[in-house]
Amino acid sequence: MTCGKFVVSLDFELLWGVRDKRTIQSYGENLRGVHQAIPRLLSLFDKYQIKGTFATVGFLFFETKEELLANIPKTIPTYTNTELSPYQGHFNLLGENYIEDVYHFAPQLINEIKKYPEQEISTHTFSHYYCLENGQTKENFKADIEAALHIAEKNGIVITSLVFPRNQFNEVYINIIKELGLNSYRGNENSWLYKAKKGEQESSFRRALRLIDAYFNISGHNCYSDDFLRSKYPMDIPSSRFLRPYSKLLSALEGFRLKRILSGMTFAAKHNQIYHLLWHPHNFGVNQNENFSFLEKILEHYKHLNIKYGFKSITMSQLSTELNKKRHE
Repeated sequence: MTCGKFVVSLDFELLWGVRDKRTIQSYGENLRGVHQAIPRLLSLFDKYQIKGTFATVGFLFFETKEELLANIPKTIPTYTNTELSPYQGHFNLLGENYIEDVYHFAPQLINEIKKYPEQEISTHTFSHYYCLENGQTKENFKADIEAALHIAEKNGIVITSLVFPRNQFNEVYINIIKELGLNSYRGNENSWLYKAKKGEQESSFRRALRLIDAYFNISGHNCYSDDFLRSKYPMDIPSSRFLRPYSKLLSALEGFRLKRILSGMTFAAKHNQIYHLLWHPHNFGVNQNENFSFLEKILEHYKHLNIKYGFKSITMSQLSTELNKKRHE
């Protein structure tokens, strides 16, 4: 029997995901907070029977700087803008191990996620790789993903799904991820507001409209049918909504932000479609009480939809496996 599905994916990256835009001094509190946020997320997901996909940067698996440096791919990204590459001097900022450096390493958090077998660990590439930036190549990308799969396998994890960093989806690379055994990836919402672009092509106008879209419906519910997802392999499981973190400045609009998400979930449940919610653990690194209270309202609504319509929680890889099985029946 067909039913609506609720996909949750989290881009788990720590400083690797923001190192060219933020510093430890400016963003350290958010990053330190991840070490409390992930255990809280796992507990809450367990309470509401949510199956999440934790898209994890490969660098986070390492326990020591020495181990990380010993596992650098032979081919590294050749970005024209060298500031985008962590291989161009950033390793000098690393502490010696995960105990003294909570901004670049997180093996203990990965082990926490592994304790919950209903949660998926997927890849957010090895180095937080930017697939649309000038200078990088298909060979660079393949080496990066191979490194990500290798370090996960060393930790007993078989990865079968991918989340593109900064949502820089690149059609040219789909055959590579297929060749490497991945069955799904997170694409972008079907709206010009969310079309993948290089960093230098992003505009303040689009950013402003996306902010408004988080509170008021500009781009639609961005839900997807099973048939739409089956049309591609590896399967494109596009995002529906980014769960923006609590903002004191915009706190008067919290009701609109919540309604925007709940109405999309309800639409998906009623029409047997997929609703895909995403965020970063570091978005919950500060204002944790406000952010977790807001998330719990979403999960309470999920339980209501689950009881009323059979709306079910599912990981990215599980969804791909399930729909592909039905395609071949």
